[in-house]
Amino acid sequence: MAQGLEVAVTDFQTSWNNLQHHTEEISSDRLLVRRGQAFNITLYFINRGFQPGLDNIIFVADTGPLPDLTKGTRSVFSLAGRGGPSPWIASLKANGATSLEVSLCAPPTAPVGRYLLKIHIDSFQGSVTAYQIGEFILLFNPWCPGDAVYLDSEPQRQEYVMNDYGFIYQGNKNWIYLCPWNYGQFEKNIIDICLQLLDKSLNFQMDPATDCVLRGSPVYISRVVCAMINSNDDNGVLSGNWSENYSDGINPVEWTGSVAILKQWHATGCQPVRYGQCWVFAAVMCTVMRCLGIPTRVITNFDSGHDTDGNLTIDEYYDNTGRILENKKKDSVWNFHVWNECWMARKDLPPGYGGWQVVDATPQETSNGLYCCGPASVRAIKEGEVDLNYDTPFAFSMVNADCMSWLVYGGKEQRLHRDTNTVGNFISTKSIQSDERDDITENYKYKEGSTQERQVFLKALQKLRAGRPQGPHQGDPRPSRPMTLSQDSPRRLDTPSLRPRDVIQVSLKFKLLDPPNMGQDISFALLAHNMSYQFKDLKVNLSAQSLLHDGSPLPPFWQDTVFIILSAEEAKTHHCKIPYSQYSQYLSTDKLIRLSALGEEMSCPEKVLVDKIITLAYPGIVINVLAAAVVGQPLSIQVMFANPLLEHAEDCMLVVEGSGLFKKQQRILIGILKPQHQASITLETVPFKSGQRQIQANLRSNKFKDIKGYRNVYVGVGL
Repeated sequence: MAQGLEVAVTDFQTSWNNLQHHTEEISSDRLLVRRGQAFNITLYFINRGFQPGLDNIIFVADTGPLPDLTKGTRSVFSLAGRGGPSPWIASLKANGATSLEVSLCAPPTAPVGRYLLKIHIDSFQGSVTAYQIGEFILLFNPWCPGDAVYLDSEPQRQEYVMNDYGFIYQGNKNWIYLCPWNYGQFEKNIIDICLQLLDKSLNFQMDPATDCVLRGSPVYISRVVCAMINSNDDNGVLSGNWSENYSDGINPVEWTGSVAILKQWHATGCQPVRYGQCWVFAAVMCTVMRCLGIPTRVITNFDSGHDTDGNLTIDEYYDNTGRILENKKKDSVWNFHVWNECWMARKDLPPGYGGWQVVDATPQETSNGLYCCGPASVRAIKEGEVDLNYDTPFAFSMVNADCMSWLVYGGKEQRLHRDTNTVGNFISTKSIQSDERDDITENYKYKEGSTQERQVFLKALQKLRAGRPQGPHQGDPRPSRPMTLSQDSPRRLDTPSLRPRDVIQVSLKFKLLDPPNMGQDISFALLAHNMSYQFKDLKVNLSAQSLLHDGSPLPPFWQDTVFIILSAEEAKTHHCKIPYSQYSQYLSTDKLIRLSALGEEMSCPEKVLVDKIITLAYPGIVINVLAAAVVGQPLSIQVMFANPLLEHAEDCMLVVEGSGLFKKQQRILIGILKPQHQASITLETVPFKSGQRQIQANLRSNKFKDIKGYRNVYVGVGL
């Protein structure tokens, strides 16, 4: 009589399965598969082979701490097609003398996370044996049409899921520069840290059973991860800091990748890493989402609105010198703001609103009591459908709020101008499989100034005003004194005034005379033009102040007053210079300087305001790869850098990293760099992953924090 079937060992065919499931870069010895796609395992038996009809093998797949058949966190399914109505599938691939190859497939809606796989063997004699045959990790599957994150483009899947490096755009709308970033989503232990992040969320802590059930939804996962990237409500990954005091942590501009941040969070028992700002939050979220299998990209919005009271209006306040003042309502226009877009179907919304969704991990406003934002449909933002989940009104205001300017004097506020196209410029992301910048502004709004754009804005405003009392400035009377807004304003204060053009008689404009390089004097000119046939006698108050990238102003460090007399239709130029010695000690780490001029005609109440934002530039780091890069072979990399200043830079530290090229972040103490001194070092490494890779470098000192550089490297597989 035949004996009961006994399992000796199980082969998860890890290398082959991971290759088929696009997870081979994560691990070659742990099984990581994607839902909705079959994977193979082989069972080896001790005493005999599998006999169909006599042996029944039942598989059990459990996830979470409280697996439950009714909730979908436990699945029971049979090789013979019996064992319950589970959507999991097991099918016979090959039946050997003492082995059995089986194909398993999780449904495309299954919760993602760690799974424990068990089998029960019911033999014809009535004997039942049970085995725990191993663990595997299940991820989202953008290659599977049945998965909510399905993306029907292989180049896009390669860019938004598989690419482990990229660029984050910073600066201002007039001078956009890129920050190279190492996402590193396939680096060692990152998948475990991402799953730990889910387990540390408040949702899991309060109700682990329900949380694990909901992990099949990318909408749910995106909100959980978004809340966990910042530390405002929990022990999330990053603490935000916009104070300019980073003495007890890392200045956000120094980071070059997500891996060091996530590993530090994990190594310290999930204590928040200090510090992050918007691009760091977005970059780390991109790493986590790509690791979990959700297509994700990093988005930069220049002149980004932060509307705190939900009236779709950003209020800005100026004094009589043209200096921008701190906003008491905390409304602001960020010089740039960075968030994520995640690709997913939205069955919770009307048809047509799936696709790219805004998810913003920077802690700005709460959503259902937690600091997270989104997912908000990009199409809903463009169409003004601000009543659709989640946080669509706030996302709409970031790209399409109006901007109201107020003059503060004598304890009173005087409305100066309403600008309809200040907010939301050059919305940017890295192009697909290219180092170029892709402008996606048209995805978020219709062309500024078009009838369609205004109709959408008014629709959104009407939806938000339904049942809401008017804000403090809505319905204020027109200003008693007119104000002209000239064309250099960094926040599009160059929008034509509502007054007829022939009434605007004087224009002011700033012009840079030399490139704004860090360490050098800032040379610029104020151009004044009398467009009338009448004599003009102008008094112009000039000022310069540093800005943080969130729009917060610092006190002015330079002021001047000039008097300009203009004959009919005459133009004059007034030259100005701000020495490095004057601005250096007042400069923020964002390297932003706002020049402003408020002109007033002596015989007329008309005022002319012009301002211009300057981003001071550092020379970049140059990286040279000194030989062909091949997996497993030594590679020399030369890094060249310089102190751009006319003074000593101390405590210089060079940080270099690159996924697939360096096992860990390289930190090299340079010490002191003399004024304008150039130096270079050569690093040795052994690449361990093939394909397109990127090296990122950052040089910091007591005088500067973020001199950056990058180099793309193709790593071959050798012979």
